Amino acid sequence: MSEPRPLPLWAGRVVALLGIVLVALTLRQAVAAVSPILGDIRVDIPMSNIGVGLIGTLPPILLGVSGFIAPRVARGLGLDGGIVLALLLMTLGHLVRAVAPGFAVLLVGSVVALAGTGIGNVLLPPIVRRYFPDRVALLTAVYVCVVGVSTAVPAALAAPVAERFGWRVSLGLWSVTSVVALVPWVVTIARERRRRRSDDAVESPPPALVTRLWRSRVALSITVAFSTSTICTYAAFAWLPEILGDIAGSTPTEAGVLLAVTGLVSVPGALVAPLLVARLRNVGWLIGGGIACFALGYLGLLLAPATLTLLWVLLIGSGSILFPVNLVLINVRTRTHDGTVALSGFAQGVAYALGALGPLLVGLLHDVSGGWTVPLLFLLGVILVTTIPAITLARPAFVEDELDHLAPTPR
Repeated sequence: MSEPRPLPLWAGRVVALLGIVLVALTLRQAVAAVSPILGDIRVDIPMSNIGVGLIGTLPPILLGVSGFIAPRVARGLGLDGGIVLALLLMTLGHLVRAVAPGFAVLLVGSVVALAGTGIGNVLLPPIVRRYFPDRVALLTAVYVCVVGVSTAVPAALAAPVAERFGWRVSLGLWSVTSVVALVPWVVTIARERRRRRSDDAVESPPPALVTRLWRSRVALSITVAFSTSTICTYAAFAWLPEILGDIAGSTPTEAGVLLAVTGLVSVPGALVAPLLVARLRNVGWLIGGGIACFALGYLGLLLAPATLTLLWVLLIGSGSILFPVNLVLINVRTRTHDGTVALSGFAQGVAYALGALGPLLVGLLHDVSGGWTVPLLFLLGVILVTTIPAITLARPAFVEDELDHLAPTPR
């Protein structure tokens, strides 16, 4: 089948383009807006380090759960309606967190906001394919870059806004962006009400294919790489500002800005990764580069945290190139649409489930050891596990080919 002929981005798709960009801008705000102001929140709402770890654990859990919920939402409401529901949940969650009188309500608000985030995260790729089938790679790179900005902006602004207006305003502020993001999707639904019913069907991969993915070396390797990078990323979201405050002497504002740097530095990687994965015969070198960045960043924080703090943070942020690399590998290491959908659900579901352990284990290790050396050594060990998929993915191979090879030959 030939590729769709590329059309201008503005060819009747300006509203969809704006909607995709605005949704991408909301997808990390619920995650990144909390950790820089945890100290302020804990003054009014006491919580233990385990409680903080629980807050940090929610994002990957709910992103994983959303992988099962979002397709059902899309079948019932359509892709556009599902995106609207996601934005409404984000808006409500931000507002509930802002007025929370105690930890339980703060937790509920976080669950609601992150459920919306998870649904939006799952539905955005098929939205891109629906409106831009001729420019899937370009729009994927664009929205991944905007997601990086979505991580950086709240992390940079959270502490300064909290200092001036209070932490409740700092958390509630992000409801404005999700409301703004609703506008183009309401317009789109109004324009395409008739088309929505027939075009929004979400395909599900054959169950047999999903259950057989455990037997594919490629599928397992991508899942391991996705899982380790997710553990490290969400541990940084939850704990990096406190780590920098304790071992590098950073102020809350400085730590928030440094967390923002980890998001901004991921933007070039999101742009370059699709091109490199497509052109490099041995993608193991690219995975190895991500491993080296994470490892050097952790070693820097262990050995000289206050000396070159910005460099260590830049390295940790650069390691997040593994995220777009894994997303692209899901496409380029499968031959069929069903294989891509199955591998995406398998890899991301497992990765986010395991990623939920990152913030929790870091918090527990900090409580047990009384410092940050053991948690940082744990994260170093996690990222070094990625060396295995870096080796196994070095040679091009496809999931379907492996599963066909393992299938019993009929007599």
